Amino acid sequence: MTGVNKVILVGNVGRLPDVVTFPSEGAAPVKKASFPLATTEYRRNRNDERVEITEWHNIVCWRGLADVAERILTKGSQIYIEGRLQSRTWEDKEGNKRHVTEVVADNLLLLSKRQQNDDNNRNNPLIDILNADTEPIGDLPF
Repeated sequence: MTGVNKVILVGNVGRLPDVVTFPSEGAAPVKKASFPLATTEYRRNRNDERVEITEWHNIVCWRGLADVAERILTKGSQIYIEGRLQSRTWEDKEGNKRHVTEVVADNLLLLSKRQQNDDNNRNNPLIDILNADTEPIGDLPF
């Protein structure tokens, strides 16, 4: 029987993604985006006081999903992430052994509304029409 390595998280982006592009011989470069994600839950302690518990997760997106993360994520965005856990161990420059556990994302869904840029809205005629203060034109046949 094979194992299952599946992670589903809903939380808030901690900062803008760090994006790195790796050159690839004879093919398109490979892009990697990484960012922290905070998940928060609330519990009651022994004194029946509401306590907030926040966990931070390291999220890694590759290739096309890294492009999406770079374009749409902002600090505080609420997102849904599906992926798998991956642990890595290495030695840093000083010879210290380092360990990190990451969520390698397979799917990303933006749950919060994207913030609109005011400059884009000023030059968009559809926004002008929708925001116009107009009266209905006559009686409609339906």
